[in-house]
Amino acid sequence: MRIVAGADIRARLPKMGRPRPSDLISGLVTALFSIPEGMAYASIGGFNPVSGLYSGMVSTFVGSMFARTVLMVTTLTSAIALSAKSVLSEAGLDPTDVGNIAMLTVAVGVVMLALGLLKVGAIMDFVSSAVMTGFTLGIAVQIVSGVLKDVTGYDPQSHNTLVKFVDAAAHVSQWSWAAVLVAVATVAVWAVFRFVKAVASYATLISLVVVTAVCAIVDVDIENVGDIAEIPNSLPPVTVPDVSKLPDLLLGSFAIALVALAQAAGISAAVPNPDKSRPSASGDFAAQGAANIVGGFFGSLATGGSLSRTGVAVSAGAKTRWAGIFAGVWLLLLVVVAGSAAQIIPMAVIGGLLFVIGFELIAGRWDDVVLVVRTAPLSAVAMIATFVATTQIPLQDAILVGAGISLVLYCVQAARSAELVELRPTDSGWETAPLPPVLPSERITVVHYSGVSLFAEVPRVSGQWPRAAEDNRRSVLILSVRTLPGVPSATVQKLLRTRAEEVRANGGRFILVGVRDDLLNRLRRAGLVDTIGADNIFPATEVVFGALDDAYETATRWLAEQPKS
Repeated sequence: MRIVAGADIRARLPKMGRPRPSDLISGLVTALFSIPEGMAYASIGGFNPVSGLYSGMVSTFVGSMFARTVLMVTTLTSAIALSAKSVLSEAGLDPTDVGNIAMLTVAVGVVMLALGLLKVGAIMDFVSSAVMTGFTLGIAVQIVSGVLKDVTGYDPQSHNTLVKFVDAAAHVSQWSWAAVLVAVATVAVWAVFRFVKAVASYATLISLVVVTAVCAIVDVDIENVGDIAEIPNSLPPVTVPDVSKLPDLLLGSFAIALVALAQAAGISAAVPNPDKSRPSASGDFAAQGAANIVGGFFGSLATGGSLSRTGVAVSAGAKTRWAGIFAGVWLLLLVVVAGSAAQIIPMAVIGGLLFVIGFELIAGRWDDVVLVVRTAPLSAVAMIATFVATTQIPLQDAILVGAGISLVLYCVQAARSAELVELRPTDSGWETAPLPPVLPSERITVVHYSGVSLFAEVPRVSGQWPRAAEDNRRSVLILSVRTLPGVPSATVQKLLRTRAEEVRANGGRFILVGVRDDLLNRLRRAGLVDTIGADNIFPATEVVFGALDDAYETATRWLAEQPKS
């Protein structure tokens, strides 16, 4: 039994495959890219920039080992950094305390791992594309507003994300033009190399190195990374989570996990597995959870699947999961060998790169914005509401608001789509027709229920339902529910009971067809089988209209047997 169990566990683990030379090179490029981006993201969250470096080491290594999306790179993202800052601030905890950071990271990992093991990857289906677009745009604006101090030298005093821009514009006289010039130069160098196809993937790294080198040679008097934190040439320190802070961080951890998982959800679609293996959202949840649980003990901030870092890895030649594993190892080696060299990087350079990242996020979602606005007014409202929430309230609250909006939007759209249609027999099968307002006497009326059995659709369906007139002594209503979910809402069950009793009270017959086993069990528990009558329930068959054909034949015989009125 132990041998079988061990074999079963090995079968469930992702296949490692053989590393290729291109994976080694891809890992190096990804690690180099992680230096500026990791430090920048940690900086906008108010964390020590060094923690951004640590977030691309152990967490990336572990995440790549277990991810079901083979090339996904697990690391710190801008949205996670800002969300972590919001959670710690709302809990009144010091974001520079390594015990608080470690506890938050581990807690996020536990939530992710639990969601993965419970196989609830489909939870991301409840966050609509419109909501994620609004959330991403809000994140982009937060990124840009968060580095206004670095690129202008003036620190806006407002806590409101949008008002920060107004505040900065109103105090142009207090700007540091040296910082502005360095930030503009960073963006300019990036733009030049971004349009050179051969080195486009390295534009961020090149602009960081070039502008930093020029600033060091000219000795520009602006704030550097070293003025904020010292970067030791050493392995990431072992950190112990402050378990006493867990109650304050639990709800926020769930929100951060939701942010991270929502960001990572699209990676499997954008980057298919080269080995043709099937991706799994739940498997990726578990992998990111493991990455955070382990990384939390080694100075990492909360991490998740990064589309930008995954894109860098793929463009640099990643072929297997070893590319991500090598990325974590390479970054660790780079920091040990020359980590202190990063202290000379001007904060204005990092600010300029974050301006680029922010506007790239907006550009990347602009087509989605146009599509939503032009084709889905209701979704556009959800998108705008989520954007406003993201810029006005803490991010962990904003993503929950967005998820709530998504659910409401789903309910509204589901209720709108629910309908009843009449089916009439023809020589070639069944055809649809408008429903009669009243059940005709001495005739079989077949009604097909198309919907998701949501309580909100009942008013719409009730308004379409044919009435049973008192003089209809010989009418039959056949209700087809083949597409109805197996767990109908209580409101839908009450509707079925009311209509069945109404038809029977007027001397007619009510028949339910296309009933699947799960739905039948629900009806039995609710007592509806007794109300309708077991002989009036026809289970679904493998033939689409098989149950309906049988029910129609039974109803025809029943009508023929009834005495004439």
